[in-house]
Amino acid sequence: MSTRSAPVRTPRPTRRRLGPGWVPRQHGAWAMLVVPPVVGGVVGGWSWRHVLLLFAWLVGYLAYHAAGLWLRSGRKARYRAPLVAYGASALVLLAVLLAVAPGLLVWAPVFAPLLAVSLVASLRRADRSWWNDGVTVVAAALLTPVAAGLGTGDPAPATVWTATAVLGVYFLGTVPYVKSLIRERDDPRVRHASIGYHLGAAVAGLLVDPLLGVVGALLALRAWLVPRRWPHARPAAIGAGEVVATLLVTVALLVTV
Repeated sequence: MSTRSAPVRTPRPTRRRLGPGWVPRQHGAWAMLVVPPVVGGVVGGWSWRHVLLLFAWLVGYLAYHAAGLWLRSGRKARYRAPLVAYGASALVLLAVLLAVAPGLLVWAPVFAPLLAVSLVASLRRADRSWWNDGVTVVAAALLTPVAAGLGTGDPAPATVWTATAVLGVYFLGTVPYVKSLIRERDDPRVRHASIGYHLGAAVAGLLVDPLLGVVGALLALRAWLVPRRWPHARPAAIGAGEVVATLLVTVALLVTV
């Protein structure tokens, strides 16, 4: 009989996970948040103020996400901490940004109603509705002219608004596409709407530049193929695909403009 005792195993320390509201789970949303201000910065000429704008915008999104969860939950206390932390940080960053770029106040009448409408959607638990998705896309796309206005150059208004329109059309197309893969994947009307929208967007892109038309055609092919070939794709995989598609659109847009 062995006299050796069994080895004592030291328990591994458990990782503490952040509570609800701290980390958004919308994987594809980050591409939509980052690309418009980056494109606007490229078009308008990079400035140090773009870094401040990007930080304020991203922290503002975290505050908006936390506020949405808090409203949908019926104002439960467990969602209050991220709302207060992100909200306070966003207000400080916004104040600093307005101090160095007070001209941005002209955008307040544009973004304030969009934010109000989206928060009402969260209050009514309609944050996944088509109309709220459209509102968030419009708000994100408008960061393109906001960032362009902070630049060191003097871009032509046609160039700025063309870039804004291209990004807006692309991101609006992600709404029916993602719904055809997740929440409404069993509804053929959503798949048909997604395909039809992307075909129309491809034609519109061709009128702007042949490269945008080619990219639009690839996205239309994706809208037809992916729901048929991978109807039960995981949200993380869908989000990764959105990041790749967004990079493709961004490169084509910057080459074009």
